[in-house]
Amino acid sequence: MAFSKVSHVIFDMDGLLLDTEKIYKKTIGDVLAKYGKDYTWELRDMVMGTVEQDTAKILVNELNLPITDTEFRAECKASQKDSLRQAEFMPGAVRLVRHLSKHGIPIAVATSSGSESVQWKTSQPENKEVFSLFHHVVMGSSDEEVKNGKPAPDIFLVCASRFPDKPAPEKCLVLEDAPNGVLGARCAGMQVVMVPDDHVPEEKKKAATLVVKSLLDFKPELFGLPAFEN
Repeated sequence: MAFSKVSHVIFDMDGLLLDTEKIYKKTIGDVLAKYGKDYTWELRDMVMGTVEQDTAKILVNELNLPITDTEFRAECKASQKDSLRQAEFMPGAVRLVRHLSKHGIPIAVATSSGSESVQWKTSQPENKEVFSLFHHVVMGSSDEEVKNGKPAPDIFLVCASRFPDKPAPEKCLVLEDAPNGVLGARCAGMQVVMVPDDHVPEEKKKAATLVVKSLLDFKPELFGLPAFEN
């Protein structure tokens, strides 16, 4: 299969760069358990990749919780703070970021997280150093220019517009793990490489330009980017 050459790369953060989905699964699950509810895969699939406000709203409405979405979000954040500070990189993530940076490929992050949780996730020295290699980070939950969260295309279009040369969408490659993010990137007119969770069903992968099991399996040269040195 032939892919179009790109000049810029946009990374998702949770579940793609950082191994945080298990943290969200546990902390949200613990909060829901207080109200006698289970955090099923179907619910996780609904909210994966959405901005924090939408995540809370969806879960409160779907499960008819006896609290407001603002209260639910606050409860989750209180339990996530310490865990997110320990977030580690996904396999192949650091290698790819350093490789693209070394070769002068403009890179950025488009995450649905807000500024507070991004600060927690990047507080470790290694995390801080790696994230310093990105030109910018767009945080969907706290960025006023991002009017609609994933699966809307807003965050990816905003992210592209903040590169100094403002590349056209077709010149941007998005790396995502969540179906909502994949749909958003495609709606933005961008190619997207998906690194899905094992639970994602096949039909939810169909919108991706390419699906790989891990960032370790990603070949940048498929999209006209510098290949890894042997």
